[in-house]
Amino acid sequence: MSDRPTQYNSKDENKSSEYKQGSLFNEGIQRTSRVYDSSANYEMGSQSLQGWKQVIAKYQSSITTMIPAVQTSLFDMPSSHCDPHTINPFSLPIQPAEFYRLPSCGSDDACIYFVIDLTSETQSPVLLYIGETCRSHKRWKGMHDCKRYLLNYRELHTTHNVPTQVVMTFWWNAPSATRPRQQLERILIEKWRSPFNKENWNFWGTPFVN
Repeated sequence: MSDRPTQYNSKDENKSSEYKQGSLFNEGIQRTSRVYDSSANYEMGSQSLQGWKQVIAKYQSSITTMIPAVQTSLFDMPSSHCDPHTINPFSLPIQPAEFYRLPSCGSDDACIYFVIDLTSETQSPVLLYIGETCRSHKRWKGMHDCKRYLLNYRELHTTHNVPTQVVMTFWWNAPSATRPRQQLERILIEKWRSPFNKENWNFWGTPFVN
């Protein structure tokens, strides 16, 4: 796999421990939010919720700065080729999170999709989930664990009157073959550390899973 841990961190990783699992939150926030205790009968407070989002957004912003600014040549590449290090989920056209309820335009192509919280104008967006499908319009019409996480996520924001705007973006240059597309998805999940993907629960905890 071409994506290695050194790709995820900035060049001054040794000077900063904020992206390492054991120090993502300071001791006070860990005690307050209990983000590593998914079995606790606990509701995350407003301050802890916003702190959780800010730490993730800061990490993902560091990834964004490493993406090449010019991406136009990617659209000339064959569909079997995707460089995960050139894909910026935040720069893709935005669709509503409930896009699957809209009338289908007949397109059901393979893609990588991203669930993003735009939060507010004063805060950085957070990439919550990354998935892949060969049936883009039908993937979310049925059961999906991420839909449950999003429900819990939105309800907590409503409880604390914290603004949230969940949207989706799509990368349509994904391989049509299942295995290469899943490999691309896995690399992107590891790279962006999207908190709703189970591969990253050890980094951010599971406050919205149960």
